[in-house]
Amino acid sequence: MTSVSRQAIGMHADVQAGMNAGTRAARWLRAAALTCLACSLTLTAGAAELAPVKLALIEGMSGPFANAGAMVERNLRFGVERVNARGGVKLADGMHPLQLVVLDGKGSSEATLVQLRAAIDEKIGFVMQGNSSAVAAALVGAIERQNAREPDRRVLFLNYSADDPALTNDACSFWHFRFDAHAGMRMDALADALKDDRAVKKVYLLNQDYSFGHDVSREAQRALKERRPDIAIAGDEFHPIGRVKDFAPYVAKIRASGADAVITGNWGNDLTLLVKAAREQGLETKFYTFYGNSLGAPAALGDAGVKRVIAVADWHPNAGGAASDAYYRDFRTRYPAAADDYLVARMPLMIEMLAAAMSRAASADPLAVARTLEGMKFDGESFHPSTMRAEDHQLIQPLYVMEMDKAGSPGVKFDNEGSGYGFRTLLPVAADKTIQPTTCKMARPAR
Repeated sequence: MTSVSRQAIGMHADVQAGMNAGTRAARWLRAAALTCLACSLTLTAGAAELAPVKLALIEGMSGPFANAGAMVERNLRFGVERVNARGGVKLADGMHPLQLVVLDGKGSSEATLVQLRAAIDEKIGFVMQGNSSAVAAALVGAIERQNAREPDRRVLFLNYSADDPALTNDACSFWHFRFDAHAGMRMDALADALKDDRAVKKVYLLNQDYSFGHDVSREAQRALKERRPDIAIAGDEFHPIGRVKDFAPYVAKIRASGADAVITGNWGNDLTLLVKAAREQGLETKFYTFYGNSLGAPAALGDAGVKRVIAVADWHPNAGGAASDAYYRDFRTRYPAAADDYLVARMPLMIEMLAAAMSRAASADPLAVARTLEGMKFDGESFHPSTMRAEDHQLIQPLYVMEMDKAGSPGVKFDNEGSGYGFRTLLPVAADKTIQPTTCKMARPAR
């Protein structure tokens, strides 16, 4: 072999060695990079894998009040999504998302208690319900028994609508928190508006035949006696809940009684069908309602409801203020369909207050969260300040009495459900003016 050949071979070997070294280095770098990427992905996955905090909604998602159940789900989901968009809740081990689990209680106590058992079996520590005070009472009893029997699988009950005053009075429970004004608080606000309506001389009380409907009747009689003892009660009637398809006979009775106004706590389809029958029969009495601004009622009444339908709520789209308007517009962006346009602000704000309590407690343990909620003040997205009263777990918040009018009228910037009709504030009631005494004697757990 010539020296040139040996030199060429040596050069080839050096080049090959250099290439091998370069290849090894490149492979090492690639392996290191992949290892780092794997570490990064593992850390990211670990963060993403923090278990969601599950919240069970047990509501009538089928049957005659399915539209009310769907409305609740939209509102609660809106609150959950807002919390999750901010990263979720901060617990001791990091940020956890919230997860809404929807269970169909069919509007009955029996089915609701079956779903409660399912939620407990899934280790869900937070249950939400509201569209029936009778169902809420059954839940309170069952949860009391559950928490006494299995303290390591406790459940906290968040009530967004069940308004029987007893739930934060004689039947109060440490494990129950109400985020709506109860029937007495709402009725006092309505009566404060009614006392100045001197045209009303007779009222007709028409309500659903269950605990809440009877509460409304009783509270109406009390409030009228206190504020307008001159008003006569022309009728006090109850109808089967969710079973009346035609309210024409009831409207005929109201007309025959000579009543100037109707007071009703009806909600859902029972309210929509009632106001529809009133419009069809040309009944010209005023309606003082708990829920006349909701679920198709404005559209069902049309012009017949202008300045004759009064409602009371913890908030409404024309309550006013930039923060309130922005919150409402966010909801409408999330749910643009006209049929979905019913923001019940206390529901998503309940979720946000719950999330704030979890983060303050750094825990999703129902007992720790309950103790944090007691006495908690919450700014309600800067437009709805409220306080959870520790004595009875009743939320103290503003109320608004409002009257129906055409959209675009003074004070009616926004309409309801694309109907062309909305509500203006007649009487704002500050939170401290809604407070009522409580008879609650609450038993608190030692640990």
